[in-house]
Amino acid sequence: MGQLDGNIAWVTGAGSGIGEAVAIRLAQLGATVVLSGRRREPLADVARRIGEAGGSAWVQAGDLSRSATAERIARAIDKRYGRLDIVVNNAGLNLLQRSWESVGAAGVDAVLGANLSSAFYCALAALPIMRRQQRGLLVHTSSWAGRFVSRLTGPAYAAAKHAVVAMSHSLNMEEFVNGIRSTVLCPAEVATPIMDKRPQPVSAEERARMLQPEDMATLVEYVVTAPAHVCINEVLISPAWNRSYLGIGAPPLKVSAAVPASKAAAGSRAKKAVPKKPAAKKPAAKKRASTKASGQRTR
Repeated sequence: MGQLDGNIAWVTGAGSGIGEAVAIRLAQLGATVVLSGRRREPLADVARRIGEAGGSAWVQAGDLSRSATAERIARAIDKRYGRLDIVVNNAGLNLLQRSWESVGAAGVDAVLGANLSSAFYCALAALPIMRRQQRGLLVHTSSWAGRFVSRLTGPAYAAAKHAVVAMSHSLNMEEFVNGIRSTVLCPAEVATPIMDKRPQPVSAEERARMLQPEDMATLVEYVVTAPAHVCINEVLISPAWNRSYLGIGAPPLKVSAAVPASKAAAGSRAKKAVPKKPAAKKPAAKKRASTKASGQRTR
């Protein structure tokens, strides 16, 4: 008998990295796992391996940065299983453009959508089922960047992950009365495919020193098997060799060329200067008739 026999667990970002490892671990513990992510092929491969190991998995692919997708999957889970015990919000991404100078509005939308909106939408979709049950557990993958702002991860990613931390704590503040618990995980570097999106390449030797997806799966196992009266609010975890302490990996700052104020002002004046038109000649004033002869004064 597994510790999670009979439980239904919904794992997002389940096609690779942390999500893949967590999904496999939950299935090993006896849970039926619903696998979500953008790409169906990797999810199908994870489901196949879970099935070959004697577990149960169901693929529900889709873009979770869209609220309709999360709602559709939650309805499908409720219809098929009639319950939802665990949600692991793990979907996320980052970009190569990780500075205010390089990231554009489309990049910001992509990062916030994948890391923050998707977590919100899945929580919103799952809560009605969990309230009905008067129990449930949500686990969210934030980041070390969700606690410590870093140029390494970029402004959009750090902002999104900080918001995920706040979201999780706010869930506990309101939903504890319904027997619902929320845990946010803040890992430092984990050797997952997201490392391929680093502006500066990460070597195999460096990745070997990082947290591994299986380490995160072990942490999630600890969280989801805790007694129902225990709420693990937040976990901050890092590899022993924490590169953030060394300042490794942050992209170099690009300093814009300074323009002396005098030159900038002169340039501004030059742009604004308009050639003066020659002044129009005033018509000659008519000479007034002299009144001296008559002894009269003009008024």
